[in-house]
Amino acid sequence: MNKTSYDNFTRGIIRENPIFVMMLGMCPTLGVTSTALNGLGMGIATLFVLLLSNSIISFLKNLIPYKVRIPCYIVITATFVTVVDLLMAAYFPNLHATLGIFIPLIVVNCLILGRAEAFASKNTVFQSVLDALGMGIGFTLALTLLGLVREVLGTGSIFGWSFVEEGAETMLLFIMPPGAFLALAGLIVLVNQLRGAHK
Repeated sequence: MNKTSYDNFTRGIIRENPIFVMMLGMCPTLGVTSTALNGLGMGIATLFVLLLSNSIISFLKNLIPYKVRIPCYIVITATFVTVVDLLMAAYFPNLHATLGIFIPLIVVNCLILGRAEAFASKNTVFQSVLDALGMGIGFTLALTLLGLVREVLGTGSIFGWSFVEEGAETMLLFIMPPGAFLALAGLIVLVNQLRGAHK
């Protein structure tokens, strides 16, 4: 893997993280991350869609007319979102029920459309796959970390396993919508300090 390929893969994880740096995909970020498992599930679903849609868009970029490129990108993305939706409903029904409307909303996630327009439509399939992997892993890590922070502080558990005594007081605010904003703000500050320290 040459330096350019390595940069395409790694930039989405920290340097240009979709959540903590570019602030993309805020709807599922704030809506589903009350637990780490929800964040992980949503992240993996988005990674799957991003990887396949980037690959197909890059492969077909010379066949898609410029004036109808956005509708074409949406149709391609919607195809893979439908696949994810059906697979999750079949094999992970509880997670599917919890994520609800946020799975179909992957179609219009600005991360997916942004990477299609800014990268996949201008680069090779291999480079687009690396970009999708980097951005998708960064998105998944961010959602899982945010869900983990909220779950630990809000319920005293990690991936559903409680580590506090029954009846112990926790900060329930963090599993409510305002807690998502507070936890996200704290993580953004932390990530930006880490990025600044490594410049």
